[in-house]
Amino acid sequence: MYPGIQLKAIGPGLVRCTRRGGLLLLLLAGCVSPLWAEEPALDEHPQVVETLALLETWIDAQRAYEGVPGVSMAVVHDDQVLWRKAFGQANPDADVPARTDTLYSICSISKLFTAVAAMQLRDRGKLALHDPVRDVLPWFDMAGAGDDSRPVTLWGLLTHAAGLPRESDFPYWTPPDFPFPPRELIRQRLAEQEMLYPPERTFQYSNLGLTLAGELVAEASESSFDDYVRQNLLEPLNMRDTRTYMPDDLHGERLAVGHGARNRAGERVAVPLFDARGIAPAAGFSSTADDLARFAIWQLGLLGGNGDTDLLAADTLREMQRVQWLEPDWQTARGLGFGVYRPEETIYVGHSGSCPGYRSALWLQTDDAMAATALANASGVDTELWVRRALEAVSTAVNQARNGQAVALPTEFSDYLGSYSLAPWGGEVAVVGWRGNLAMLELPTSDPVGSLVMLEHVEDDRFRWQRRDDLPGDLIEFERDEQGRVVAYHRHSNRWPRIEE
Repeated sequence: MYPGIQLKAIGPGLVRCTRRGGLLLLLLAGCVSPLWAEEPALDEHPQVVETLALLETWIDAQRAYEGVPGVSMAVVHDDQVLWRKAFGQANPDADVPARTDTLYSICSISKLFTAVAAMQLRDRGKLALHDPVRDVLPWFDMAGAGDDSRPVTLWGLLTHAAGLPRESDFPYWTPPDFPFPPRELIRQRLAEQEMLYPPERTFQYSNLGLTLAGELVAEASESSFDDYVRQNLLEPLNMRDTRTYMPDDLHGERLAVGHGARNRAGERVAVPLFDARGIAPAAGFSSTADDLARFAIWQLGLLGGNGDTDLLAADTLREMQRVQWLEPDWQTARGLGFGVYRPEETIYVGHSGSCPGYRSALWLQTDDAMAATALANASGVDTELWVRRALEAVSTAVNQARNGQAVALPTEFSDYLGSYSLAPWGGEVAVVGWRGNLAMLELPTSDPVGSLVMLEHVEDDRFRWQRRDDLPGDLIEFERDEQGRVVAYHRHSNRWPRIEE
């Protein structure tokens, strides 16, 4: 079966699909939408259900094959969390499972909160995008900062076009101690650093720049950065598990233990907990999949006319997510705090995070009112790919559901669902339901939907592999034991056993 999914016949042509976590989904097997007595809720629609099941199968396998201890994810449409799921362990040594409310470092996703806070203050007349930073922070002094006709501005900080170096001049990404500096030392060291480029000349990603944006927030609000963000953003959005720091008292329990990238032995070694200290506005926040889903729902609501405009004007959020800086090669685009991504023809906005022992991503596809987030307690993990694939697949399914397309898997095909070993040649093949038929997915893979191979039913337990050129494909025959349970499949006379959960 799919990880976390159970299928049970409850009547003629009906299957109840139970997902761990309490979500009950009712499928009408083998029918199209006109036969629905009542249009199902979006998260109960056959196309959405099978897509979320595929996503769950894929992420569970990717996590296992990449040796990632724990993963927490959520997918959002409009004001609804369509899917939330955790895999693996937050703390393998203590056998603490990952949950959707497990805390992780979200590292550079912190920049989104810092940018929203700065734009709140801009809208309230306490900051200006194009005024010199030095007007608010008179201690800002860096060689070259005044040598060009353009000053360093809040706009430059939020677009990473200010010309600043990437980091404050301290070795805080160096293990094992990760010695992040306090605010006071960052200020003092500025005078010893130099601008990399004239302001607004080129893109240079800068943690120092967003750290300075956090200083602007604190100065303009006449409060601490932590107090301002908590009182004006986190608490109003009910993001109770999001902090501007890593709560060391929860480490190993609610806060996942970070792990490094895989070494040559294929191991991931636990990484000591870090404290971003003065770099917190750029990289210090901790949060959960559930809270980042709330953050995304607020943004989608604001853009759709249903959000809390007391926190931020909808037009301000649109301004932040619109391209403000585009490199001449058109390969790098930035909004105000937000990254703007176009991996193919679809545009996403959001940010990713990479801090010692943790990777994260939060992407929004605003045209379809979709968002996805992924958090992992390991370095060297492509969480951006995970959220992108989730958005590609689920947004397609949501659009199909809205257009009345509802083809569910025949109940008799549910016997074949599950994973089959390819050892020693590869990992495994998952047999999944897809668009009313069965499909095979070889795992691991970087493209779950694109790697699907459809099966055409011939008779009984026999299917044919559907080639992309429409010629008749290989025969796939499933094997049953004496109790009638599917235990393997045969292809080219070779037997591939089912993996028992």
